[in-house]
Amino acid sequence: MTTDTLNKVQDTEALVNDTRKAKLLSTEVEHIDITSFDARPIIDAMGKMSFTSRDTARAADLYNQMLSDPECSVILVVAGSTSAGGCMDLYTELVKNNMVDAIVATGATIVDMDFFEALGHKHYQALEIPDDDTLRSLYIDRIYDTYIDEVALQDCDHTIGQIADSLEPRPYSSREFIKEMGKWLADGNAKKTNSLVQTAYEHDVPIFCPAFVDSSAGFGLVKHQVDAMKRGGHYMVLDAIADFRELTDIKIKAGTTGLLMIGGGVPKNFTQDTVVCAEILGHDDVEVHKYAIQITVADVRDGACSSSTLQEAASWGKVSTALEQMVFAEATSVLPLIASDAYHRGAWKNRDKRRFAKLFA
Repeated sequence: MTTDTLNKVQDTEALVNDTRKAKLLSTEVEHIDITSFDARPIIDAMGKMSFTSRDTARAADLYNQMLSDPECSVILVVAGSTSAGGCMDLYTELVKNNMVDAIVATGATIVDMDFFEALGHKHYQALEIPDDDTLRSLYIDRIYDTYIDEVALQDCDHTIGQIADSLEPRPYSSREFIKEMGKWLADGNAKKTNSLVQTAYEHDVPIFCPAFVDSSAGFGLVKHQVDAMKRGGHYMVLDAIADFRELTDIKIKAGTTGLLMIGGGVPKNFTQDTVVCAEILGHDDVEVHKYAIQITVADVRDGACSSSTLQEAASWGKVSTALEQMVFAEATSVLPLIASDAYHRGAWKNRDKRRFAKLFA
């Protein structure tokens, strides 16, 4: 790879040394395989406990109810850095096995983490965390105890720009653009073939990123736009209104829905708001989200969207309080148990595929 990546060139004089960087980026994050272990016994045992253990077991039960309900479409909602932290293949497995029907996520989850690894790059365990200024001098980005090579991330930025350059200059929803990313990978460009972006494309599971440019994608898309303007030409743009309309179309089509939410933020609120939007469009019979699970460590005292409880969302007419569960835990510690439990109980084997991406073909 060259330094022709958004014109962000390393200050080679500031590098401590290549050996130091190689040492810090020597232990890859290995993504958990939910098919390789059976979490049913531990979930059953946790259901007889208290505190977060019981909450986790009830969340697992609710997820199994979603998958067993023939009328229920499941929307996976992801914020935070769980993909970088080892849950990347878990999300792909849910798509492969018809355990989710649509996805709403942050741009970082889809681009900086998943698409990034599809290009052959890796995330690394930070077994040692030196001064962050030292990391900056080495062009290493840090997510808590996980490292990313900034040079590799710039390659991701550059690739996003190239995909944008190849498209007809018109408005696109984030779903449309991510579909093009999946197609580009499926056309033989993937270095890792089981990415979430490519797998969702192949299974007609739409992915929405309502704040798409708040990620590495933003750099590539800005570069695409600026270069096009310099040429006096037109450029593609992202249409956030189309995002909201399309996801609301899915809610209207789906009827009964269940939410599996990791974290909170924009993806959470965006997905819940589809009920209100459908009502505004005249669909007075639209159901609130029947099932809802949220795994979060956000503190409810700050009044933010990420920490708002599912009971609070009921006051806005978004979710039902009958079948909801908050799990206050760091997601990588409980999500693999919930997902493995559902995989091995096998309710997904009898589900009809929704293929919601075909609504927009």
